[in-house]
Amino acid sequence: MKTVILNKENKKDILSKLLKRSTNDYGSFEKTVEKIIEDVRTRGDDALFELAKKFDGCDIDASNFVVTEAEIEDGIRSVPDKLVDIMQDSFLNIKKYHEKQVRQSFFSTDEKGIILGQRITPLERVGVYVPGGKAVYPSTVLMNITPALVAGVDEISICTPAGKDGKVNPHVLAAAYLTGVKKIYKTGGAQAIAAFAYGTQTLEKVDKIVGPGNIFVALAKKAVYGHVSIDSVAGPSEIMVLADESADPRFVAADLLSQAEHDEMASAILVTTSEKLAEAVAKEIETFLPKLSRRDIIEKSLDNFGFILVAENMKEACEVTDLIAPEHLEIMTKDPWTDMTRIRNAGAIFIGPYSSEPLGDYFAGPDHVLPTNGTARFFSPLGVDDFIKKSSVISYSKDALFEVHEKIEEFAKAEQLTAHANSIAVRFER
Repeated sequence: MKTVILNKENKKDILSKLLKRSTNDYGSFEKTVEKIIEDVRTRGDDALFELAKKFDGCDIDASNFVVTEAEIEDGIRSVPDKLVDIMQDSFLNIKKYHEKQVRQSFFSTDEKGIILGQRITPLERVGVYVPGGKAVYPSTVLMNITPALVAGVDEISICTPAGKDGKVNPHVLAAAYLTGVKKIYKTGGAQAIAAFAYGTQTLEKVDKIVGPGNIFVALAKKAVYGHVSIDSVAGPSEIMVLADESADPRFVAADLLSQAEHDEMASAILVTTSEKLAEAVAKEIETFLPKLSRRDIIEKSLDNFGFILVAENMKEACEVTDLIAPEHLEIMTKDPWTDMTRIRNAGAIFIGPYSSEPLGDYFAGPDHVLPTNGTARFFSPLGVDDFIKKSSVISYSKDALFEVHEKIEEFAKAEQLTAHANSIAVRFER
């Protein structure tokens, strides 16, 4: 990790200078994604089956495209009971947390006969993308489906790639079973996003697509946005730890490494007011590295996007944290709750030495689908609000409209929209 002593000059544009992670040639990927989307849009299931063979090395056809109840039951049986129980506990925690986010429709009335309100309705269909490949993500299933369930979404379906044996990972099936979602399709990558967006002979078009994925999935979601809604175009994972001399350097090092192992493009940053802590954390990282299974990935992540930023005081440290707007922010300071109030921009905030980031990834309850790459300045974590829509409700009585009709007509004429004005005036022409 690189250590940087903060000053007025290097704080300027710190996000773009330190965390510029757009090192890939996305142009070539976009062309590939466009071809895949068009192929699925025009040929439907046949395109999905061919692409499953090409990219996933598995033989999928109409007979085995949809995961059967027998496959789900077999998958659950192959997952240790202890892990299923843990996932059940996690599901309940996530559900309880998101139930607190539920909004109600509202209406207000007055004596003139004016009724104004807002009607909240859940989305009808949502598609959840669950990555496959080397990593297994049952937590993705729980975190993306649960707020949709709480919101009252009518139909939820999952797309996830099958292995070369034509089977879906049993941990993913077990997590889906716990949520009650049974519509699971064996397709992955950009082709799965296209299927969600346009529908195929087997898979119905959805209203919104959520869930993480590789660059092809991210670009596909970006391409279909507008035709359907999406959660976000998420970037690589990131963590920032805000700490002072009171922090345990071993805890800080372990937490930074927990995100660096996600991806070579992942970012891990320590912002501290203590040079002594900075040195101690760097030493602890070197101690941990030989023991970790994904050491190669971690080292590349830390070499490229790992930083220790030393601030003059806590005010400066909080300012830099706000500028970077991290996906995950841990605060390990003497007065973490006060320091939290100084920070406006962060996806998820973990307070104190025993609130390690993986607690949020798996178990605490708040959603782990979070804004990345500085977008916490204007985006929020995935939640119930992402699976509802709001309709305005307006009802005026004749007397109520009469009282204001001349004002509305005058306003419309000022915009030279005479048909607007006439629509009001015609009601009182007699």
